Amino acid sequence: MGVATVRGAQLHYDDLAPGGREGAEPVVLVMGAGGRGRAWHLHQVPALTEAGYRVITYDSRGVPPSDPGEAGFTVDDLAADLAGLIEHLHAGPCRLVGTSLGAHVVQELLLTRPDLATAAVLMATRGRDDELRAAADRAELELLDSGITLPRGYHAVVQAMQNLSPHTLNDDLEVSNWLPVFEQSLSAGPGLRHQLAIKPDPGRLAAYAAITTPCLVIGFADDLITPPHLVAEVARAIPGAAHRLVQRAGHYGYLEQPDEVNRQILEFFRSVPARPLARASRAAAHERPVTGP
Repeated sequence: MGVATVRGAQLHYDDLAPGGREGAEPVVLVMGAGGRGRAWHLHQVPALTEAGYRVITYDSRGVPPSDPGEAGFTVDDLAADLAGLIEHLHAGPCRLVGTSLGAHVVQELLLTRPDLATAAVLMATRGRDDELRAAADRAELELLDSGITLPRGYHAVVQAMQNLSPHTLNDDLEVSNWLPVFEQSLSAGPGLRHQLAIKPDPGRLAAYAAITTPCLVIGFADDLITPPHLVAEVARAIPGAAHRLVQRAGHYGYLEQPDEVNRQILEFFRSVPARPLARASRAAAHERPVTGP
């Protein structure tokens, strides 16, 4: 793992190329609120490196061990961090994959720094809050601000019911495997609070009409956090975006149905021609500055 100082914050990242091969086309994976970049390493990183891509994952501002950031940072800040990391690693233009808040970040990057993106996959995303999602977000923030710490077992059950498909929840073996994962992944700290406070701006969907980067928008059929109808709105807002719905999958569909999600990502990437790295990036690729371990 490396550490990059980007816009005054230390971001921890992993930078993997297939077999250490130089010159592989970069893919940057952007995780959702409170999630570590390492979550991609179970399924998506192996599939992408096997396909010949250089894969970069990172812990965004607010997610330990990266800097927690200060209260009030915005999706624009996270998009600028992503742009800074891509430039720090001389990885642009690259392919991008984001889920949930990570997809929101990628969408904003496509508007502000389209020069850094060749193609983008947006999973479990939305361009607005409906009434239920807004109420759920307010309740989550109220719980955090109350100082109440839920028992780990209770937290695990709630997380499973919110993020997994009924098809998974009705399988006792699957549930017995998932609950310990959720018990060990209890997120806390000010950084999580800062990230959960980030919401889509009302009317933001209209801005996505200006996105020119080829996009694939993926919804998960059983997603309660970001239901398919909100995902479909983003797909309709981005000119020419492809739209796919993965069945038997909840908000963590990239973990529940990894083979199908990976197939969709790779198929889409194959349909979008590669773009050469920026000239400065090629020249400095093997001497990029890295601090930390």
